[in-house]
Amino acid sequence: MAGNSFGQLFRITTFGESHGGAVGVVVDGCPPGIEITEEEIQVQLDRRRPGQSHITTPRKEADTIKILSGYFEGKTTGTPMLLIAYNADTRSEDYHDLMQAYRPSHADYTYEAKYGFRDWRGSGRASARETLARVAAAAIAQKYLKEKAGIEFLSYVEQVGDIKANVDFETVQMKDIESNIIRCPDQKTAEKMIALVEKVKAEGDSIGGVICGVIRNVPAGLGEPVFDKLSADLGKAMLSINAVKGFEIGSGFEGTKLRGSQHNDPMYTDASGKVRTKTNNAGGTVGGISNGETIHFRVAFKPVSTIGKEQDTVTRDKKATKLAAAGRHDPCVLPRAIPIVDAMSALVIMDHYLRNRAQNL
Repeated sequence: MAGNSFGQLFRITTFGESHGGAVGVVVDGCPPGIEITEEEIQVQLDRRRPGQSHITTPRKEADTIKILSGYFEGKTTGTPMLLIAYNADTRSEDYHDLMQAYRPSHADYTYEAKYGFRDWRGSGRASARETLARVAAAAIAQKYLKEKAGIEFLSYVEQVGDIKANVDFETVQMKDIESNIIRCPDQKTAEKMIALVEKVKAEGDSIGGVICGVIRNVPAGLGEPVFDKLSADLGKAMLSINAVKGFEIGSGFEGTKLRGSQHNDPMYTDASGKVRTKTNNAGGTVGGISNGETIHFRVAFKPVSTIGKEQDTVTRDKKATKLAAAGRHDPCVLPRAIPIVDAMSALVIMDHYLRNRAQNL
């Protein structure tokens, strides 16, 4: 295994580089008969694409998706699907300085240490452009899960730098998330976040923050009890996203400050006979298995490592040098990472949903 695939029953394998010919994904194990169009997939890709606002990278890519296999008469056939988007606005000459110099805190050095050489054009496979493939595949999973079980995925920017929003994950709506370019549903806080990103961008720097992920209407019983805990797979999924440095579910690290009597979620049976909890410190999973409550988690993104400010680094022949990176990069990845967090959530839930159905025939 070369680490390019994710999932067991619903399995994706992504391919392509940032400045190669195309980026795409093979989806294997997709149930047959799902009615979906390229236009529906495109909706999710448009949320991720570059150049969508003045606080994202100015690279212009339409990210137009094409379905080349596993699809007939508007439906999935059950055979492997190939989805592809061709690159257009590459401008590899912007990256000539990176042929020799390593960017501090970037994968330049580690990729070369692993493979013996690297694709310096826009980072190759280390580029977040690879996530286009994940979003495309997940759009199919999102539609299937919405129609079969009413499962809903939505994420939002909760924090940029030290500016934090006050949002109730149980009531937040997609329209509020999409109402501004930073994708924070707290409108007043969003304005402060945007101003901070603009300031950082003007300084040739970058900044990180936190995304809150929310998954609603997940039935109880998804997940495996030991190594494939639902929470563990969500953690792996989120930590596989570029620039992610932390993951916590439910109360997370704040829960360590509580006693068991405070942290435990009291249980009751509602009017429909469904077992519920009065609080949700567990984050929607207990023992690695979903308990029917809303799954909520937080994902920490570091500042983008490619910045215009001059930094100390070394060259491939280990000589000290200075580097102020050129190229087109996001001063803050958070707005464009929202659909990626949604996508990885959907891929995990889709895989466990199908595994649960296979186990309980």
